[in-house]
Amino acid sequence: MTPPAQTSAFSVLIPARMASSRLPDKPLAEIAGLPMVVRVARQAQLSGARQVVVAADNPRILSACEAHDVSALLTRSDHPSGSDRLAEACEQLGLNDEELVVNVQGDEPLVDPELIGAVAMQLALRPDCVMSTAAHAIERVEDFLNPNVVKVVLDRRQVALYFSRAPIAWWRDGMSSGRPTSLPSPAPLRHIGVYGYRAGFLRRFPALEPAPLELTESLEQLRTLWHGERIAVHVAAHAAAPGVDTPADLERVRSLLRKS
Repeated sequence: MTPPAQTSAFSVLIPARMASSRLPDKPLAEIAGLPMVVRVARQAQLSGARQVVVAADNPRILSACEAHDVSALLTRSDHPSGSDRLAEACEQLGLNDEELVVNVQGDEPLVDPELIGAVAMQLALRPDCVMSTAAHAIERVEDFLNPNVVKVVLDRRQVALYFSRAPIAWWRDGMSSGRPTSLPSPAPLRHIGVYGYRAGFLRRFPALEPAPLELTESLEQLRTLWHGERIAVHVAAHAAAPGVDTPADLERVRSLLRKS
């Protein structure tokens, strides 16, 4: 069995594309004097990664990164998903199959560097897994029932059994009378969208047949489970910082940084 990779060897790749229906030119949105994608990269650089690289689909993103000494490369503009973009980035960087890659989304300017490192460590310690990710305990009934909050259930080794938009695990007694007023114990887990990959699997992933469950739930990570691979899950002590999808999200993050 191949020994676990050292976390000092992991790379962070940040997919960034200009097309966004809700927030045009999102990667270049100014946050506290920096383009958003640069701020994401600066956070990732504090994680202990040996390199942080933005995988861009537009020369304007490349120029913004270069202006702030952030490594970036240009990928095809027609990739259907972020994982396809990262697979191309792995090829351009010449990463070997066993190297660890953490995918940090380009719209997470407040991402916790310790969370990035923990996701890499989780994968390094689990040579039987091809991916890793993170979760945290849900504290509100509203989040447990919200289909926009993705839930995950784990086995005893903290390997994912399933991800769903539905409230899982189903609390038989608490849900018997309709809407629950409290949460089960132990608390259900909310998925955090930071992913670790072995580079060889990341290269293979886009070519794998999409899973029927993936299409039903609109959750790409279910493809990994459907093909019989494992995803290790780091359980964080607290929720992740808010990301940016809309103009309102952008103003919220700007406000948080002004107060910090």
